[in-house]
Amino acid sequence: MKFSKFYIFFMLILASVKAQDRPNIVYIICDDLGYGDVQVLNRENGKIPTPQIDKIAKAGMVFTDAHSGSSVCTPSRYGVLTGRYAWRSRLQKGVLSGGDELDPLISENQLTVPEMLKKYGYNTAAIGKWHLGFKFVNEKGEPYEIYEDKKVIGPPIGAIVPDGPITRGFNSYVGFHHSRVMKTVIKDDKVVDKMPPIKMLQFLSNHATDYIAAEATKKEPFFLYLALNSPHSPVVPSEKWQGKSGMGAYADFVMETDDVVGQVMEALEQNGIAENTLVFFTSDNGSSAPVAKAGKLEKEFGHYPSAHLRGYKSDIWEGGHRIPFIVKWPGKIEANTNNDELICLTSLMATCADITGITIPEEAAEDSYSILPLLTNKKAKSDYEYVVHHSINGKFSIRNRKWKLEFTPGSGGWTAPNDKKAREIGLPQIQLYNMIKDEGETNNVYAQHPRVVKKLTNRLKEIVDNGRTTEGKLQDNDVPVDIFKVGK
Repeated sequence: MKFSKFYIFFMLILASVKAQDRPNIVYIICDDLGYGDVQVLNRENGKIPTPQIDKIAKAGMVFTDAHSGSSVCTPSRYGVLTGRYAWRSRLQKGVLSGGDELDPLISENQLTVPEMLKKYGYNTAAIGKWHLGFKFVNEKGEPYEIYEDKKVIGPPIGAIVPDGPITRGFNSYVGFHHSRVMKTVIKDDKVVDKMPPIKMLQFLSNHATDYIAAEATKKEPFFLYLALNSPHSPVVPSEKWQGKSGMGAYADFVMETDDVVGQVMEALEQNGIAENTLVFFTSDNGSSAPVAKAGKLEKEFGHYPSAHLRGYKSDIWEGGHRIPFIVKWPGKIEANTNNDELICLTSLMATCADITGITIPEEAAEDSYSILPLLTNKKAKSDYEYVVHHSINGKFSIRNRKWKLEFTPGSGGWTAPNDKKAREIGLPQIQLYNMIKDEGETNNVYAQHPRVVKKLTNRLKEIVDNGRTTEGKLQDNDVPVDIFKVGK
């Protein structure tokens, strides 16, 4: 009996120590924040002040070759939360519009980061933009129409969300589905309010800081997925920030976004948990040229939202999917360090599993590699030998450290020349760039390197056909995947 009591006491102490060793994890993902919108990544041509984000960089590690799996929102977020490229799902191009008849993109039996962490004792919360599909229904389960003659009417207060974030691994949720229904505020599984979009950013910040304060009093660690609405359209800086930049509303909104990031970081400090909190800061894709009014920012103010990179949100070019990615973890990550290894946003699940000692099932996280070695050892090399990209029109590219092969004659998105125009003017059907010499993707060298083209094409086919990039049992994609889409 004495031994039994001692053993129980010992196990309780051990559990307590393990709980303290497990870091809290905060994942801040901005909406359409360009690589060049962050000062620390664009010293020469970044004119918008971002002191709070730069402060994270000074205390942590800045990745200069980090990518989303897609150049638009829904598929990028799918990759973050599942560790799987979204083109393996039914979504072969574009984004989800959200609402009445739309099923979630993440299936019920698909493991997510929050579900995995919750099983390991983490409290999990999502705050902000979801954009991964759910329905609005009444008490009878009948869907509400949220569009009328292409105009957004939205569901009423009290509408039920039966298949939202809290059914995909999160203990709690507050936020909205996507920008066109931003006025509709959801808490857990119900519409609870209607809010002007201009108030949304600070609303999300308030909920995040309140959540941090509440969780700081608990023994269990937490995972906070904070998906900001900015600087995506509608570009609505609050009154306090209007005119601050002197460069227009988009720049004002970026400055306010930076301030909100600072509020979250300050909440960690004030509640005494900053030292045991791993913070990721990133964006879902590149900046939107029409929303940012990029031409005006570049010509009149010398600010380049994509920095030295070609293209913007939607495109297969680097400006569409190379994103800010900064990580802070006091005592684990050396402060003020840069890392130029190739990584992808699909890394979160494997990284969290690596940190916590969780074994990921073979049928999950098919495209997720841990970046923990990179965070803790500056000399470590990335396991992302290849990263696959996808444009808004569903055009593919495959990238390794040196080469990038693109299966489209144009941007694959909105930037000129788009694919139709590129075909009309007779541009080659594929593009190959040497990313060591030509990060700006200005010199298509596909004709000079047929062996490289063949090797990368075959590797992309393998990645698609195998249903995974990582080692393990071959998996099925949800639908047939066409990597060429020539003329489409």
